Amino acid sequence: MASTTTTTTTAAAAAARFTCLASATRPASAGRFLHPAQHWGTTHGSRAAAAALSVPVVAAPRPPSRRWAPGVAYATAATGKSIHDFTVKDIDGKDVSLSKFKGRALLIVNVASQCGLTTANYTELSHLYEKYKTQGFEILAFPCNQFGAQEPGSNPQIKQFACTRFKAEFPIFDKVDVNGPNTAPIYKFLKSSAGGFLGDLVKWNFEKFLVDKNGKVVERYPPTTSPFQIELLAN
Repeated sequence: MASTTTTTTTAAAAAARFTCLASATRPASAGRFLHPAQHWGTTHGSRAAAAALSVPVVAAPRPPSRRWAPGVAYATAATGKSIHDFTVKDIDGKDVSLSKFKGRALLIVNVASQCGLTTANYTELSHLYEKYKTQGFEILAFPCNQFGAQEPGSNPQIKQFACTRFKAEFPIFDKVDVNGPNTAPIYKFLKSSAGGFLGDLVKWNFEKFLVDKNGKVVERYPPTTSPFQIELLAN
C-alpha cells in the first residue's frame, strides 16, 4: 500500500511540473539558459535536470554562426513575432490559425512514416499527448518528405497511418518543406528563433521545437532526443 501511494504521488507531482509549460509567464532572464520547466516558473535547476540525461548546457545568447551539437538545447533568440501569427493548413487541407493555441505550450515536430525513428517517436508523442492534453499542452505534427523520402504518402495516407497504427490524436498538418527554397513560413520562423547543428537547417525527421504559451520558441531538440527525454527535462 505504501509503495502504491508513493508511486501515485510521484506521478502526480511530475504531471504538475510538466504542465507548468503553460501555467505562468516566462522569466525575463533571456541571457541565460533555462531548462523547459523553468521558463514557466518551476524551481528545479536546468543544469541538474540536464546532467541527469547527460545533456550539455550551453549558455545564451549565441552568435548566429554557432553550431548546434546533438543533445544540446539552446536558449531562443529574441524575435517580435510568435507562432500565433501564422495560419497553416491541416492534414485535410483546411486553414488553421495557430492563434487558437494561445495559452498552451506546444511541441512542434516534423514527422515521417518510414523513418527508423518513427515508431518510438509516434508512440511517445501519443503517450505525452494523452497524458497532458487537458493540462495546457499540445503537439503539432508536420509531415515532411525531405529526409530520405521517408514520408512519400499523400495527406490521407499519412493521416490513416498515424491515426490507425499509433492512435495519434494530436493535430497533424499539411505536408511541408522544412528546408530549402520552399520552406514553410512557420519553419522559417522556428529556425530563425533557434539555430541548429547545420546552421538554420533542420537536420532530420523528428526534430522538435518547444514553444511557450506566448508563442515563443524556447528550446530546440535534435531528432535523437525522444519525447520522453523532453518530459524528463521538464520535470
